[in-house]
Amino acid sequence: MASSSFLSLSFIYITLLLLGFCSAEDPFVNFDFVVSYITASPLGVPQQVIAVNGKFPGPTVNVTTNDNVVVNVKNKLDEHLLMHWSGIFMRKNSWQDGVLGTNCPIPPKWNWTYQFQVKDQIGSFFYFPSINFQRASGGFGSIVINNRDIIPIPFDTPYGDITIVIGDWYIRNHTALRRDLNSGKDLGMPDGVLINGKGPYRYNDTLVPDGIDYEKIEVHSGKTYRIRVSNVGISTSLNFRIQNHNLLLAETEGSYTVQQNYSSMDIHVGQSYSFLVTMDQNASSDYYIVASARIVNESLWQKVTGVGILHYTNSKGKASGPLPDPPNDQFDKTFSMNQARSIRWNVTASGARPNPQGSFRYGSINVTEVYVLKNKPPVTINGKRRSTLSGISFVNPPTPIRLADQYKVKNVYKLDFPTKPITGPPRMETSVINGTYRGFMEVVLQNNDTKMYSYHMSGYNFFVVGMDYGEWTENSRGTYNKWDGIARTTTQVFPEAWTAILISLDNVGVWNLRTENLDSWYLGQETYVKVVNPEATNKTELPIPDNALFCGALSHLQKPEDISLATSITRSRSEIFLSLLLLISTLISIFH
Repeated sequence: MASSSFLSLSFIYITLLLLGFCSAEDPFVNFDFVVSYITASPLGVPQQVIAVNGKFPGPTVNVTTNDNVVVNVKNKLDEHLLMHWSGIFMRKNSWQDGVLGTNCPIPPKWNWTYQFQVKDQIGSFFYFPSINFQRASGGFGSIVINNRDIIPIPFDTPYGDITIVIGDWYIRNHTALRRDLNSGKDLGMPDGVLINGKGPYRYNDTLVPDGIDYEKIEVHSGKTYRIRVSNVGISTSLNFRIQNHNLLLAETEGSYTVQQNYSSMDIHVGQSYSFLVTMDQNASSDYYIVASARIVNESLWQKVTGVGILHYTNSKGKASGPLPDPPNDQFDKTFSMNQARSIRWNVTASGARPNPQGSFRYGSINVTEVYVLKNKPPVTINGKRRSTLSGISFVNPPTPIRLADQYKVKNVYKLDFPTKPITGPPRMETSVINGTYRGFMEVVLQNNDTKMYSYHMSGYNFFVVGMDYGEWTENSRGTYNKWDGIARTTTQVFPEAWTAILISLDNVGVWNLRTENLDSWYLGQETYVKVVNPEATNKTELPIPDNALFCGALSHLQKPEDISLATSITRSRSEIFLSLLLLISTLISIFH
């Protein structure tokens, strides 16, 4: 009788536990990343690349809105590592952003576990290693955040979902490129463009050597696919096109767009797009997938072209002949900018939440602070070649900014980034923007260089409200789009032109604002925006994680690596749920 009562009580207790785990809490999704070097020959020459789980590019992180994402990273490189989740808001949680302003890097041979929620987000993004110029050797991969089933998407469900990463590529690895930058050299023209880590199909015997492995994507005739494309390269804007196929733009970096057809799309460094592509051709042959250099002298940069193959299952032959033409705008510098301006926010579509995207009426909010950030060609400061924003070249401190605040370490940074470019000589400083919590910030990105740039802000998306050639003035505000400017996380700024963005500062933390051009970022073209809630509360920022790494002035707090902690953090609720089910099964078998 006693054993029967014990069984009943045990069953009730465990059932209550299971009910707790089956509540409305958001699920956990686990990933293990082993980051290591492998040898690959994407352009026909063996070289060292950075792989994730032995793959180059790394695996796709495929999750759903509000999932709790746990990524256990094992660093098998011979240098420090940080993984950055570009475009993920990290709501209340800049601790997990994976950049030097918030995180100490993961030492070689160490594990570190990231844990963050993709709160109220959908869309197409990518991850990459954010320090030591490592992205130039790989370590990147796609991030897909799917809508929850209860939220309709603004188009018919595609037959398939395809991820593509494109980017310029050098045969020299990241350490060699880093040495060039440190010695004051320019990187020069890339050696090619990769599509999903592979070199070009041999469309031209002169330009493409024999024996290169190329990307081949198989599709079914008559079906519509969602094709997600991210430019994960170093500094080259790329024009993406698929021979004889329209690209129906549907989403960019977490925002559904007004759906428009394009024959090709300029995708700048750090940007991601989703296209709906219908396989409506007669499959007389395969079709070229092309990513070619843009906003450069394209006749000189002809080799900087990636070529893959779109293969219908009923295809009658191989692709042949010339590539589909890029935009013919050699003498029309407005073509690409007009294309960028044509990308509009779908104000009636639901994003991650049921309410329409356009219910946030950004155009009616009063701006509380304005920053004009000016980029110029590289300069020499203290004998070193550096890149600047508004005359300041950012120096990453040995102690991360957010960690210094947490432990009240003084003299790590200055909260004095200027609202306008400085007038004196450029200088190297750890100068940070003081953002007002719940403020509405206008940032003007003024590019006075002759090259194309793109800019990204962590922790937020922002509204791209205007862009034009020349120098921005206050009168430029009269051209702003205050209704359906696209909300995204990375925007382009054309040579000798400006782009204006608006940011609602509702996410507490320390957030990286940088150029995505990897060479300029490495040389100091970045800062951080510090957003603090003046009211003492634990509701607007999560506490420092238990497994936080320490460095710089806080190195003495770092304990030897605890592998058990790293692995225990990755135990998700689903694993505990299964363990409880096993316990029930065991108890039943014992008492029967």
